[in-house]
Amino acid sequence: MFQKTHEIKIKTKGQNLYNFTSNISKWIKNEKFNNGILNINILHTSASLMIQENADPDVLKDMKNFFDKLVPMNESYIHSAEGKDDMPAHIKSALTNCHLSLSIQNNELVLGTWQGLYLFEHRIDNHTRKLKLHYIGD
Repeated sequence: MFQKTHEIKIKTKGQNLYNFTSNISKWIKNEKFNNGILNINILHTSASLMIQENADPDVLKDMKNFFDKLVPMNESYIHSAEGKDDMPAHIKSALTNCHLSLSIQNNELVLGTWQGLYLFEHRIDNHTRKLKLHYIGD
């Protein structure tokens, strides 16, 4: 069994969903991974990971709007050390994913036709987010 780890950084510009599928596919191709499992872990508590539709950008807008309505930025939170978006960002992260496990087959990331990998930034300000990748396979 072979293992390999890697880190990628994604620069965000406020609350949005950022497609990073091509970053992962490129790494898989460059490393010549054949068949295995890839775990992707985000090293932050105020951003998260999603698999979502990559064809119609309205889906991403609706997803962001839904979470903003579900977890509004207001004065009702005790924790607000880093601003009005601080606690809502933590709640949104708790409701989504901090890691994804994906299959790799024949040097390809296994995703559905309309699926893409997204970093879901929950903070208002710009950030550089770190993702740790861990591949196990052949």
